Amino acid sequence: MPETPEKTSRQDWVGGRRARYDALGRVRGVVGHVGDQPVGTCAHVAVHRSTQPHAAIRAVHTEEALAIDGVYAVVTGADLHKRFGEALLTGPAFADQPALAYDKVRFVGEPVAAVLAADLATAREAADAVYVEYDELDPVYDLDTALNGESYVHDELRPSAVFGDLRHLDGVRDTNINYEYRLRHGNPNKVSGARTVRGEFWAPPTHHVPIELPCTVAWVEGGRLEMLTTTQTPSYVRQTIADLLDLPLSRVRVTTRPLGGSFGAKMYDRLEPLAAALAWQFQRKVRLAASREEAFLLTTRHGAAITSTLTADAGGQLSAATADVAYDTGAYADVGPRITAKSGMVAPGPYRIGSVDVRSRCVYTNKPSAGPFRGFGVPQVTWSHESLIDELAHELGEDPYAFRREHLLREGDLAPMGTRMHSADFVGCLDAVAESISWDTQPDRGTGRIRRGRGVAVGVKAVLTPTIANAVLQLNQDASATLMISTVDMGQGSDTIMAQIVADVLRVDSRRVHVVRADTDVTPYDTITAGSRSTYHTGNAVRAVAESMRVRLLALAAEQPEQPEQHGQPERSGVDTGELDEERIAEIVHAHFGARGATLTTEANFTSSWSPYDKETGRSEKVTEHWFAGAVGVRLAVDTATGRVHLEHLAVAGDVGRAINPALVEQQLTGAAIMGIGHALFDQLVLDQGQLVNGTLLDYQLPSIRDLPDELTPIIVESPHDDGPFGAKGVGETGILAVAPAIGNAIRDAIGLRFTRLPMTPEAIVTALESR
Repeated sequence: MPETPEKTSRQDWVGGRRARYDALGRVRGVVGHVGDQPVGTCAHVAVHRSTQPHAAIRAVHTEEALAIDGVYAVVTGADLHKRFGEALLTGPAFADQPALAYDKVRFVGEPVAAVLAADLATAREAADAVYVEYDELDPVYDLDTALNGESYVHDELRPSAVFGDLRHLDGVRDTNINYEYRLRHGNPNKVSGARTVRGEFWAPPTHHVPIELPCTVAWVEGGRLEMLTTTQTPSYVRQTIADLLDLPLSRVRVTTRPLGGSFGAKMYDRLEPLAAALAWQFQRKVRLAASREEAFLLTTRHGAAITSTLTADAGGQLSAATADVAYDTGAYADVGPRITAKSGMVAPGPYRIGSVDVRSRCVYTNKPSAGPFRGFGVPQVTWSHESLIDELAHELGEDPYAFRREHLLREGDLAPMGTRMHSADFVGCLDAVAESISWDTQPDRGTGRIRRGRGVAVGVKAVLTPTIANAVLQLNQDASATLMISTVDMGQGSDTIMAQIVADVLRVDSRRVHVVRADTDVTPYDTITAGSRSTYHTGNAVRAVAESMRVRLLALAAEQPEQPEQHGQPERSGVDTGELDEERIAEIVHAHFGARGATLTTEANFTSSWSPYDKETGRSEKVTEHWFAGAVGVRLAVDTATGRVHLEHLAVAGDVGRAINPALVEQQLTGAAIMGIGHALFDQLVLDQGQLVNGTLLDYQLPSIRDLPDELTPIIVESPHDDGPFGAKGVGETGILAVAPAIGNAIRDAIGLRFTRLPMTPEAIVTALESR
């Protein structure tokens, strides 16, 4: 249902709590997603998947599948490799993942053959009829086996053209470690401390579980490959398909619809390479849609093992921190090397620490591939450093809140990775959640089987840097506008806030600013919609394009002759145009063109920059364009008989620079916190000898409405960024970073037990209590 225009007010501009333009449509289920679109006559695609975790493919038998009525074709990985060669291998970090396996399989569930049929049921029946002969290879089930190096998932490393900094790894053999990041500052081994705490932490792989399932439709029209797909990265997908099919970019078009959630599940290479290859091979429209069970196999969050220490000297100052981090990236690297570095550099936490030593590695195993997930690997290391500093405070007899507050980084401080802090108000966030949960008031500790506790935690993350954003603005003669950007609205409200930015600059009604959904034929290049980068990067491009339009309007107004007195109105000079409004804009454009319906167009670019890591120390004077700073405070009760955790109050704070739309910021903080509750208490993918055991919504446990806190308080902290659009930064990931350790710290406060493995299930809590 469209919004009803009302009189323009600041509620429509920056700082206003305008509702998302599509709020009613999403709630009522009338927003059309990719899978809802009619596609007409097409070939429906189903895939046959590997039953082995690691095996050479001896033969693929397709005869029975081809004999089924309604089957158009059955294609194997060998068929596609013969047609497309090494271009069949895609990936943002390493060109290591084929659309269909052709030499060997590397995880249970990997696509081996594709069936094209008249309908989906027939395609799935035929896919089940495919039979594959394998020669089994030694599987790599876990990080320990992978690091021992007795068997290798890949014969050699093949860096892709996307991440140029990985070229030096080309051809490296006999390793399951595809990337290693080191951070060194000072010498932790020479620090004599009054107290050191140690821990071995584990954060398991989890799944994104967006409501909308992945779906891709591809066809050939006029010698061009056209695609409608569920992707956060249309510009990347366009380049990947152009490389795969050896086409110029002008002959590839990628379009999207509003996404029904993603959280990283719809980035980079998912269904698109296979759909494009099949459409091009057979010159017909194909539709490839993942079932819920298949979606579990497409990508996961990285499981991470962290062995870490934190030391305080005799004066209580943090003198040293170490961390050895291993990310399980599964069979294919995806964006794992970036996650490894971006999270490894914040593994010591947002604290002033004298010396640090971090090793962060990205490791292949024979599991479903891991990729980007809300938080980009940082929640895993936050689980470690926030548990350690909490335990150190307890051992020193300090208040965990006050101890953190004393050592947090402040504005202008040099962080361990070598970059100064700006617009990262950790203290403000921590103070806000502590006040919200009444930290100064001692909790009712409970009686009988119920025990109560409280906990806090702080998180820090860097925005993806460097990246590129572009914007094109078309202003209509009636003072409405069309904004063209390739940022994908996944429910986060990006289209709404971008319209508010344009409206604020031009002083028009933001509901009269239409944002065109991503279409590579129309909308300009954008690196990615991920990592909470859009508010800052795209927002800067959008503000610049609107400012450019404002300058152009004022210049046109200044060129226009003075208007004679009419109907008793005094004459008006075109030079007096300091303030714009809808009426004045309409007059200016109409006077310039002498016609109704005319348009003016401007364009703008915003590109962020960084300083690459020092090869020896891993430090950088500018490792990121901006920081995310957040904190979480929790009060909870633990039933010591059942192990159930009841959240009584959870407060989550995020420094957003400046809130473009406070209502949407609060929604992002709340949604991220709820997802973090799942990771703390419920979420985990369980694999047994490479086989996913709980890959359905019947078996994969998520938090329900009954698991939410009695009180959930989102808190906006504003520390404006000098270079942000109106001082703003992103917020989509801030709220998830510190949830799990805050809950873990509160459980420790309640029952005196420190948990180091997620999730903290009732079974784990009861077992720990019994062991004690």
